[in-house]
Amino acid sequence: MTIHLPQGPYTPRATPLGLAPGAAAPTSRTVFSAAHVVADPYADIGPDDPAAVDWESTLAFRRYLWAHGLGVAEAMDTAQRGMGLDWAGAAELIRRSAAEAKAVGGRIACGVGTDQLPGGGTPTLAEVTAAYEEQLALAEENGVQPILMASRALVRAARGPEDYLATYAHLLRQASEPVILHWLGPMFDPALEGYWGSSDLDEATDTFLKVIAEHPDKVDGIKISLLDAAREIDVRRRLPGGVRCYTGDDFNYPELIAGDERGFSHALLGIFDPLGPLAAHAVRVLDTGDVDGFRALLDPTVELSRHLFRSPTRFYKTGVVFLAWLSGHQDHFTMVGGLQSARSLPHLAKAYELADRLGLFPDPELAEHRMRSLLAVHGGTR
Repeated sequence: MTIHLPQGPYTPRATPLGLAPGAAAPTSRTVFSAAHVVADPYADIGPDDPAAVDWESTLAFRRYLWAHGLGVAEAMDTAQRGMGLDWAGAAELIRRSAAEAKAVGGRIACGVGTDQLPGGGTPTLAEVTAAYEEQLALAEENGVQPILMASRALVRAARGPEDYLATYAHLLRQASEPVILHWLGPMFDPALEGYWGSSDLDEATDTFLKVIAEHPDKVDGIKISLLDAAREIDVRRRLPGGVRCYTGDDFNYPELIAGDERGFSHALLGIFDPLGPLAAHAVRVLDTGDVDGFRALLDPTVELSRHLFRSPTRFYKTGVVFLAWLSGHQDHFTMVGGLQSARSLPHLAKAYELADRLGLFPDPELAEHRMRSLLAVHGGTR
């Protein structure tokens, strides 16, 4: 039956893609999905209280990603770090997910940052370093690969590129195993403007690459989230041998993963939360050398991704969780920090249509029913 969306009438598809779990992990690329957290909708908390997480549903979603052959990037931006989930909640998430990964044999990496520091004021570099060290120790204690995330506190503390170089050099010397470095652009977090000591991206890139060049044995790879394919390709070509590039570009990921005659990117993407089974299947097609088949599967998903990640990009998590609800991975559309209100009804309705056209919903009837219920709550009568 036709459903009347804000953008116009739409007839939902009747069948899903039907990609079954149990397939092997891709082999030609390392692929992580940055995963969202599921809020506890019945927790009696206020806006200033710590997040209440539905742990069973949160871990069940990670088992779902692992079952389709994806790695999980835990406690990252997609999990609302700094936008509803504080360090105490993130630490518990890391502990629980690490144990779950060990139980099922899933690949996992986790975000290491400085978000236990107060948000205001100017911390010292020593305080920033100590905060990083605390989180790095937790990751290593739990046997997960660390992802050194960009730090809002370091932006406030650093006086220039030399402070970034010194801080990262110290942390890389401390790390017992190679880490992933993460450059998150200000479109994802405005507080990270000027990271690496400069708002000039060429200068910032040079500093970033200097960190890697001086410690290549401690850097497994880099994740670039700047939504700039040309810059990612440039950086990728300048990396030392053995250091991987994990694309974090949710606008241009098919071409970056496919690569060219001079190399390719692996993946660590928030959009692979809703695209999980399809993304893993596409990369397995790429494993066979079928680039055209890979692009035929993944290129049509870019419209949905660009919609979810449109400006203000940092609110993409709302669309991700909305699609998880429509897909039946959780029983409600509630987010930690009340972030379910961060996108408009027309935005969510368009996300539903684009996802349904792709066949992403395991149960299209359930997705349609839930979309109709959301429309009704907002006053829709058709």
